[in-house]
Amino acid sequence: MINSFVAFISVFTAVVLVHELGHFILARRSGVKVYEFSIGFPFSPRLCTLFRHQETAFTLRLLPLGGFVRFNKDEEDEAKDLFAASPVNRALIISAGSLFNVVFAFLVFIPVFVFGQDLPFLDALSASVKTLWEILSGTVAFFLNLLSGSGGMEGLSGPVGIALMAGKAASKGLLNLLFFTGILSMSLGIMNLFPLPGLDGGQLFMLFIETVRRKPLGIRTHQAINLIGLALFLILSVLVTCRDIVRLVV
Repeated sequence: MINSFVAFISVFTAVVLVHELGHFILARRSGVKVYEFSIGFPFSPRLCTLFRHQETAFTLRLLPLGGFVRFNKDEEDEAKDLFAASPVNRALIISAGSLFNVVFAFLVFIPVFVFGQDLPFLDALSASVKTLWEILSGTVAFFLNLLSGSGGMEGLSGPVGIALMAGKAASKGLLNLLFFTGILSMSLGIMNLFPLPGLDGGQLFMLFIETVRRKPLGIRTHQAINLIGLALFLILSVLVTCRDIVRLVV
């Protein structure tokens, strides 16, 4: 169980940090200030500042799970630089996290096919692209069925379920763990683009509404929608985690 937990923390944190790195790099290139790039769960206490670069503090949080970037100077302030950016730059910043997850998955799959299946490099590239497409189509079909009510939640896993899968993958060797990491990265990238509150796709949808009506929704509206999305996400996570625990003990 300890190995599963360590594997889960390592894989999930790597995937989330890749996602946040996408937001960070595109924000910097767009002239939007990023005040914190943190390793660890957003709501956990800050342990230390590892180093600073320009206005960005690279920090370590108490719970070593995932990471985040912060666009507001103080946690009570509003992300004024981000909302002041052009719609194109905001769209690029918002979608960059998912794009980085897809690219990361593509790169991770290559050594799996080269060393795991003894494929030539060019064939491994082709196999990696094919795998990305299969995950994309499968994930989109699953969530569309779930949202339409024609599918169940059996395919969803919470932290406990993901930890068990990560542990099983790690027990079968590095290549299996890499393959699992690629799947998780791709799935996270796709899921974040769904137009749901609190996700990057929800942000893009609100940006689309602003563009159509030629009037910003307002920072408070964004915060309220994101808060609702976060609450719904936490409720879903608790429900799925409880189901995973029941499966584990029964």
